[in-house]
Amino acid sequence: MAKYLLVSFKTCPWVQRAAIVLREKNIAFEFRHIEPDNRPDWFLAISPHKKVPVIRIDDATSLFESNAIAEYLDETIEPRLHPADPVQRAVNRAWTDYLPTFASQVTGFAYAEDEKSYHESIAKIPEAFGRLEKALETQKAGPFFNGARYSLVDAAYAPFLQRYIYLDRIRPIGHIAAFPRVKAWADALIARASTHSFPPAEFESMYRDAVRKRGKWLSQFVEVAQAAE
Repeated sequence: MAKYLLVSFKTCPWVQRAAIVLREKNIAFEFRHIEPDNRPDWFLAISPHKKVPVIRIDDATSLFESNAIAEYLDETIEPRLHPADPVQRAVNRAWTDYLPTFASQVTGFAYAEDEKSYHESIAKIPEAFGRLEKALETQKAGPFFNGARYSLVDAAYAPFLQRYIYLDRIRPIGHIAAFPRVKAWADALIARASTHSFPPAEFESMYRDAVRKRGKWLSQFVEVAQAAE
């Protein structure tokens, strides 16, 4: 069995995506957290882009970029999370390619510098949710993107749907309620054990603290050390 080291910032959603895939495949791995403002020399030596995630395999090979890591793990370790049907597999890959746009539209408001840009940013959320709502029409029995079977699409979107819900608790937005399929999907992903690298309340507290420390417009609404029950 190969030895895996996954390097992370504690609240990085892209690393969380890779960790979810590892847990879905029941792969033992070492999870090592570093500080964004103090990246050690050993990390800089193994991470070509000097970013997380990076996964080290057998102390010999470094893989980077969350999508590449997820695809590698799915190609080399059972059970496969990609659909067997090539058309459905291509559709799933297309939706994982949409993830950066989705993440920016759904959670980007947390980085708004002022109230005006905050409201301009949250106005983009319904478009992103609407596209996923339409895509989820084909899921039939649910609760995941392809229905009953968990996939790499679920692993990719889970961290960002989780963060939207956490941000909505800081200052209520409410958009997700208008998209029942997306809401049910988010609920199913958050209820799944593989989504969580930390106990949920502990992680939400860490995430809220990270939002507060950014010093953006939304930061003023974060209550110190408060997390949902």
